[in-house]
Amino acid sequence: MKYRPFGRTGWNVSEIGFGGWQIGGAWGKVDDRASVRTLLHAFEKGINFVDTAQLYGEGHSEAVIGEALKQWSGDKIYVATKAQPTVWPSPDDANPLFRGRFPEWHLRENVENSLRRLGVEQLDLFQLHCWGPTGHKELDWLETLNDLRAEGKIDQIGVSLRDNKPNEGVDLARLGLVASQQVIFNMFEQSPREVLFPAAKASDTAIIARVPLDSGSLVGHWTPNSYGGWEVGSQQHQMFRGDRFAQTLERLDKLKAEIGDAFPTLAEAAMRYVLSHDSVSVLIPGMKTPQEVDMNVAYSDGGHMSDAFIARLVKHAWQRNFYQ
Repeated sequence: MKYRPFGRTGWNVSEIGFGGWQIGGAWGKVDDRASVRTLLHAFEKGINFVDTAQLYGEGHSEAVIGEALKQWSGDKIYVATKAQPTVWPSPDDANPLFRGRFPEWHLRENVENSLRRLGVEQLDLFQLHCWGPTGHKELDWLETLNDLRAEGKIDQIGVSLRDNKPNEGVDLARLGLVASQQVIFNMFEQSPREVLFPAAKASDTAIIARVPLDSGSLVGHWTPNSYGGWEVGSQQHQMFRGDRFAQTLERLDKLKAEIGDAFPTLAEAAMRYVLSHDSVSVLIPGMKTPQEVDMNVAYSDGGHMSDAFIARLVKHAWQRNFYQ
């Protein structure tokens, strides 16, 4: 496992982290004991960064991670969690109200609940789930979180940017107000490279790259029959409903043709694409089995995609919001 600095925090984190959304249950049925075994296997393989949220199964993901931490006796595991706003903004609202969406009572309640579920005395990284474009000017949230830092309840502060809106984090990065920003970044969602990454690098703000495998599409295993096998009501079933699944398959075919035999699998190309950007401190694929852990960890070997090949993939950029 290779490790990278996590911005200016002084942490060294595994460049492959563990995305905890799936183990919360939103992606289909989960076996908590199996999830704990998978987490412990990931820790044994050198993964030392786990991302979760109150939203993931209404705290269930946090509780499962807490059980794994309880059983783990090895090196430090950094856990990042999130609090959602009191009102989730519409994806179509370009300038949603931000002031008052993370009031003191709400943040304190979320911090205490996360501490309890995770079974820790301090949260390593506490993120605002769903950032807004005016948050760097409306700072009531920061006053509360700084108080919580002073009280020892949290160590570092971060934000998770809205889906497909990476430029909403640019001013925040330039000001260096938080330790990290989490953003969607993969071979389809390429736009963070343009403005956000340079701004984050200039202020030494850590970047957490989420959805590196595009919610499973970039693993490369989907067929026209895949959608019918997904649990009705699951996150994947909802995201790729209607003609979205067919659109994705069409894009995947073009991407596979571009990659050809340059990489053994589409999944490897996807992971190496993200890892090849030094602005990224850690990427957080979801993993439900030890086998998936092993597959992802194998890519942390220092091998990168060439700049020339990355340039070839620019034409495959596809910004859309299937979370709506």
